[in-house]
Amino acid sequence: MSRETAIDTVTAYFDTGTFQAELATLVAYPSESQNPEAAPELMRYLTEAMQPRLEKIGFETEIIANPDPSGGPLLIGERREGGDLPTVLTYGHGDVIRAQDGMWREGLAPFDLVEEGDRLYGRGTADNKGQHLINIAALEAVLEVRGSLGFNTRIVLEMSEEVGSSGLADVFRSHKDRLTADVLIASDGPRLQPDVPTVFMGSRGGVTFDLELTLREGAHHSGNWGGLLADPAIILAHALATITDRRGQIQIAEWRPDSLTADVRAALDGLPVTGGDGPDVDLDWGEESLTPAERVYGWNSFAVLAMTSGVPEAPVNAISATARATCQLRYVVGTDPEDIVPALRRHLDAHGFEAIEILAHDRGFFAATRLDPTHPWVRFVTSSIERTAGKAPHVLPNLAGSLPNDSFADILRLPTVWVPHSYRGCSQHAPNEHVLKSLSRDALRVMAGLFWDVGAGGTPDT
Repeated sequence: MSRETAIDTVTAYFDTGTFQAELATLVAYPSESQNPEAAPELMRYLTEAMQPRLEKIGFETEIIANPDPSGGPLLIGERREGGDLPTVLTYGHGDVIRAQDGMWREGLAPFDLVEEGDRLYGRGTADNKGQHLINIAALEAVLEVRGSLGFNTRIVLEMSEEVGSSGLADVFRSHKDRLTADVLIASDGPRLQPDVPTVFMGSRGGVTFDLELTLREGAHHSGNWGGLLADPAIILAHALATITDRRGQIQIAEWRPDSLTADVRAALDGLPVTGGDGPDVDLDWGEESLTPAERVYGWNSFAVLAMTSGVPEAPVNAISATARATCQLRYVVGTDPEDIVPALRRHLDAHGFEAIEILAHDRGFFAATRLDPTHPWVRFVTSSIERTAGKAPHVLPNLAGSLPNDSFADILRLPTVWVPHSYRGCSQHAPNEHVLKSLSRDALRVMAGLFWDVGAGGTPDT
């Protein structure tokens, strides 16, 4: 009975092809939460793929109906070993985005696992079926070797993450007593580099909205009316140009966070933002006084996601009546989310753009969260990972993207430590989604070592 034996056990699980076979079974569930016709698959994933497996290793489980009719069911499970032992809460989501059938390259299909070289292709391989499968398999390996985990475990599996985790916060509030724990240890998102483990402790939040300017009814001939009618696209472009300068530096004071502390800067120092698949980074874009890592992980960013006036696919000689831009602010802790849109309203009015409407999107993003990188649980997790991997992990105070960490941090009041098992070039939310076999094998070893160490004692007091 040893840590090394548990790691060897989970390594054999991968090397014999069992991981690949089990991942193929999970991928085969077309659990598209964005597709109303796939609603039965959301329940099937929990009742057929997850519930029996968890109960086999001693979890008591319950399927919870989502209080939000737009969301899918949830599973809550618990494996209890002793009142004097630490409790780890873990999480995953079995829903995926739309399959995007017909857009995958030849030889690939979204709900068939296809192995090519170091890649395993299929919808959900990276986001998030492969990630929670790795963590469950690591728990199983520790149980097989030790005979117990040495800690209590609670798990939440939701089926609505890809539609904004509809109902998750409400379930957490109503079942709070069943979700108490000492720490959240879960997996989602990418590593910074495929061959180096990553740990992050929160995420940026996001707000999306339209800016729309309508000046009149209908378009009018540009020859007859050019020079006489104001052009909404030009006015909107000038309004957008007041929000940032020409290199994307935010000009709204309330959108500039106050949370880039010395500890956060130290944690971000030297972290890579390039490497792997993806475009070249524009080093002369964003806040000039910050490093690239500070810009994406420690600061806010504004983007215009789409912009229209007239009919771009079939332009005519006419001055448009309306112009619209869909915009987004990704924000970190230190930004007041309740003041993001009001601050924009004040800014536009002060610059003479009172006629531009701000139309907030119904689908919200998760709120920004961040755990201090010096927190004892962060130190515990990173030390364990370094022992297994033979190298120190990259440590991010927060992910650049968004996930439902606010429900764990703000409702359950837990320290949150995420250990992602994908990489930035995985094509999640796009055709040809995949995971790397080499990364998955390494992640299984890292998590088996981590869960072994949690059960071996010496965990932080919380």
